[in-house]
Amino acid sequence: MLLRFRSDVIALKPAVVVILAGINDIAENTGPIALPMVAGNIASMIDLAKAHNIKVILCSILPAASFNWNKKIEPAMKVMALNDLLMNYADANAIPYVDYFSALVDDNNGLPLQYAEDGVHPNRAGYKIMEPIVQRAINLAFILK
Repeated sequence: MLLRFRSDVIALKPAVVVILAGINDIAENTGPIALPMVAGNIASMIDLAKAHNIKVILCSILPAASFNWNKKIEPAMKVMALNDLLMNYADANAIPYVDYFSALVDDNNGLPLQYAEDGVHPNRAGYKIMEPIVQRAINLAFILK
């Protein structure tokens, strides 16, 4: 996402960008990566957005108890650790933080199948839960404009 951020976000000149990132890194889809590196890449996107006068809304990563395409990864604790890093970064930098995790997590620290058939990617029901949460943050970003 960081590599595409200029073309996919900055070039479009939005007023606000909502950043929801990190689960593919935890899944090691492009290889192992340390959580501080993931958080640093997200911070770089935020820096780029701010440098171009784009308001940022930072989102927690959705819960995940497993990845059906990479069974050796146990993501739940990594998701929570990265969410802590992101929340602390948002607090320290006065960036709105959207907590999807708390709204969607089940007893196994995963995403219930009713919200994501694969336990990772939200379905319509999952997005119905997420929409009003992020909409509040977007509305607030425009109020504070």
